Amino acid sequence: MSPSFDLSLYRQALLFLVIAGVVAPLFVRIRVSPILGFLLAGVALGPYGLGSLQAEAPWLAAFALSDMHTIDRLAEFGVVALLFTIGLELSFERLTLMRRLIFGLGLSQVVVSTALIACVAILLGEHLKSALLIGASLALSSTAIVVPLFAERKRLSSPAGRASFAVLLLQDLAVAPILVMVALLGESGETSGVGPLLALAPAALGLAALILFGRLLLRPLMHLVASSQSPELFMAACLLVALGAAISTAAAGLSMSLGAFVAGLLLAETEYRRAIEVMIEPFKGLLLGLFFVSVGAGLDLGLVRTAPLAILGAALGLIALKGAATFSLARAFGLANPVARDVAVHIAPGGEFAFVALAAGVGNSVIESESAGRLNVAVAITMAILPVISALTARLAPPPRGPALDAEATNPPSGDEAARVIIVGYGRVGSLIGDMLNVHKIPFIAVDSDPSVVRRERAAGHPIYYGDASNVEFLKRCGVEIARAVVVTTHIPSAAEEVVKVARALRKDLPIIARARDAAHAEKLYEFGVSDAVPETVEASLQLSEAALVGLGVPAGPVIASIHEKRDEIRHALQLAAQEAGREKTHAIRAKTTKRLRR
Repeated sequence: MSPSFDLSLYRQALLFLVIAGVVAPLFVRIRVSPILGFLLAGVALGPYGLGSLQAEAPWLAAFALSDMHTIDRLAEFGVVALLFTIGLELSFERLTLMRRLIFGLGLSQVVVSTALIACVAILLGEHLKSALLIGASLALSSTAIVVPLFAERKRLSSPAGRASFAVLLLQDLAVAPILVMVALLGESGETSGVGPLLALAPAALGLAALILFGRLLLRPLMHLVASSQSPELFMAACLLVALGAAISTAAAGLSMSLGAFVAGLLLAETEYRRAIEVMIEPFKGLLLGLFFVSVGAGLDLGLVRTAPLAILGAALGLIALKGAATFSLARAFGLANPVARDVAVHIAPGGEFAFVALAAGVGNSVIESESAGRLNVAVAITMAILPVISALTARLAPPPRGPALDAEATNPPSGDEAARVIIVGYGRVGSLIGDMLNVHKIPFIAVDSDPSVVRRERAAGHPIYYGDASNVEFLKRCGVEIARAVVVTTHIPSAAEEVVKVARALRKDLPIIARARDAAHAEKLYEFGVSDAVPETVEASLQLSEAALVGLGVPAGPVIASIHEKRDEIRHALQLAAQEAGREKTHAIRAKTTKRLRR
């Protein structure tokens, strides 16, 4: 190996993989958000942790995050992936359904919190530009912590969970305007006039071009890639769209995050949305972890020693001020006291986008780096104690059991959160089932792995998405955990079996109806846990028998009754055969185990 070979980059990557593979799982094990693990690991290994001891003990350099410039550049992609997935999660249907909470409560929370925090900052000596930035940054909350907290306690669909999600959704929408505001505030030191607007004209044109080309080219591009049936190419296309849009906006003078957010919005209404979410999720998790490691490495906890009152006062003041404002606004929008309290508790602390906005403010000379550093530590403290505050609140004041929200807020959610039937495979059989569900006004979504079928049925107005239903994460994205039933119509036996196994593993009480090639295949599906299997050969025979008997003059009533009786008899026989086969397999396994133990 050449003596000049630089191992620093590889050492940083190895350290991060150690954090992701060891530290984060430990935090999950003790039921603490892994985000806190990433933050604390960054603090411990960063220049203010082990890095500060390198002069006395040079060997510690091997375990310290020393090349912060490289880490920061890579960490940007974590925010890019997060904004991209947030854009994918937004849809006009969801925004319309919860419009009062999102654009009423959510917008009021951001505006009022920004104004109050900015006023306090001005009173403490900040000038107008930095006060506006501080107010907007600290008004945002942590989507990455709050949503998992509600999901872990199965309260995401509760009144407090829905209201909190609505506020977080508006905050996510507000990120892009805040980043634009930072650029405006940083333009030549001007806060008014047309100068900043003219300076941002090229950026606006670049953003408009991105939206135009995205609308024209994204769907054909994803269809072309999906037609190849290559997961590798589909993954490459997903990364190309997210990173390409991010780099395009950066070249136009805006943030990379804004470009990724716009790309996600453009793809949110397409049939490839769920498949893209599943494909991008591992990258988002790892890159977002790297982002929090870099944030932790940049936190100088020594500031708590030098200015404890300022930092702890900022953290506690933020929670008190923002919590009081959120509670008052929630009550004004008709939420009951317990629900408003829960929303205020989870929205009051700061969020991850404060780090992004404050860093952008430093880069644009809107705020001094020392002030931003203290605020970063204060925000990190509020995020760290959020799970503790949430647990204490739940223990001291249990959430209400009955509905405590207005009718609009308790409406069934849109998209995959609604309790719908999931049809896997939308060919001739699947589309006929969809037509019958429509006749009886039963909502459903369909899934197919053939992009041509998806495009054709999507053009006809059917709720169908491209993707692999045997993928656990994809099936979760389609709402299998609250689905009314899963109907498997695919003509490939092995594919049907995989979907049945995955769906049954996710939910033991889920009704699963599957199409079977013949009686033997139906028996196998019953072994895998299907609720009902319909063999094609048996069903065709029964229909032929019905037609023949009616044609021979037998009254239709008795014929239909006998056909139903025969169908039940065959179904019962197949189920018994499947149960017997399962028992035989169990006995065989036990016999092998006993034999090995005797040896």
